Amino acid sequence: MEPPLPTTVSTCTSETARGKHVFNIAGYHLHKGMGAGESIRSATFAVGGYDWCVRYYPYGDISRDCRGYVSVYLELLTRDAEVRADYVFRLIDNSGSALPSVVRRFTSKYTPVDPDEDPDGYGANKFMKQSELASYLRDDRLVIECEVKVIKQPQVKEEETVSVAAHIEVPPSYLPNHLKKLLDGRRGADVTFEVKGEVFPAHKIMLATRSPVFDAQLYGPLSDPASDNIIVEDMEPPVFKAFLHFIYTDSLPAAMDDLDDGENQEMVKHLLVAADRYAMDRMKMLCQGILCKSLDVQTVATTLALADQHHCSKLKDACVEFILSSNRMDDVVASQGYAHLKRSCPALMFDVFERATKSRKI
Repeated sequence: MEPPLPTTVSTCTSETARGKHVFNIAGYHLHKGMGAGESIRSATFAVGGYDWCVRYYPYGDISRDCRGYVSVYLELLTRDAEVRADYVFRLIDNSGSALPSVVRRFTSKYTPVDPDEDPDGYGANKFMKQSELASYLRDDRLVIECEVKVIKQPQVKEEETVSVAAHIEVPPSYLPNHLKKLLDGRRGADVTFEVKGEVFPAHKIMLATRSPVFDAQLYGPLSDPASDNIIVEDMEPPVFKAFLHFIYTDSLPAAMDDLDDGENQEMVKHLLVAADRYAMDRMKMLCQGILCKSLDVQTVATTLALADQHHCSKLKDACVEFILSSNRMDDVVASQGYAHLKRSCPALMFDVFERATKSRKI
C-alpha cells in the first residue's frame, strides 16, 4: 500500500468594485448642430481605484457608420492601466426609473481609449436611433446612467499567507475654499475696487490670471503701477461681490441658492453682463445655461434682448425656440418685456418672426 501523497491547498479569489454615475445633460436642444464625431463629456468619476468618464455623441461616432444613431462610450482616464470591466448604460425617465429597453452590457479587457484608435468595444456605437431618442427627453433633459463593475486581478492565497493592500482615501480639493479665504481675509491684497461707495480689496495677480481685461488693465502698457484703487461704474456692489467670488473660486456664491427665482434670474443677468465685460468666457456660458433653464413668457423677451446685446448665440437660440414652441407666442406678445423689446430692438423682432415663418413652412 502506497503512502498518502503530500497535499497543499491554494485558493483563487476574484474581487470586484462597483459604482454608478448619472450623467445629466440639461438644455439638450442647445446641442443641436453638433457634427458627427463631436461628443459631450461627463465629469470624472472613480470606480475600483480608476478614473472614468462617459462620452456621449449626439450624432454618432465618426469612426463607425453611425448615421442616424447616438453613440455612448465609457472612457478610462487612468494612464497606463489595463482593466477588465462590466458596464451598463441606461436612460432614466423623469421619475427616476431606469428604462431597460436601452441597456447595453460589455465585458472586456479595458485599456485607455486612444483618440487615434478605434473605440469600438468600450460602449455602444449604435446606442439608439436619433429618431427614437426624443421620447426619452423630459423638460429638455437627457439622463444617462452608467453602472460600472471593475473585475480586479485574481489573488492566490497559499495556506495562511495573506497580502493586504492599504486603501488611502484622498480628500477632495480644498483649493476653492482656500482661495475664498484669501479673498475674504484680504491678506496680501494690493488693489481695491470702489463700487458705489463700497470697497472690495483683491489681488492683482489673481485678477490678471483669470481675466484678460484685468490683465491689460493692471499689467498692460497703459496701466498705471501707482494706481491701486479702481472705480467700477455701472455695477451694483452685490453683483461685483459675486463676480469676485467666481474669479477666486470658479463657482457662483452658495447664497444665490437662497434667492427667489426672480432675484436669482436678475442677479445672473447682471453677472452675464460682467462676464462679457471682463471676458470671463466660462462664467458667461454658466450664466447662459442658468437663464436657459429659467425662461418664461414674462421674461423671455428681455432675456432675448440681453443675449443679442452680449453676443450669446446659444441663449439667443434658446429664447427664440422657447417663443416659437408650444404656442407661446400670444402670451409673449402680451408681456411687458415684449413691448420694451419691440421699441428698443425692432430688428431683433424681425429676426424672430422670420424664423417663425420658416418653421411654419417646414
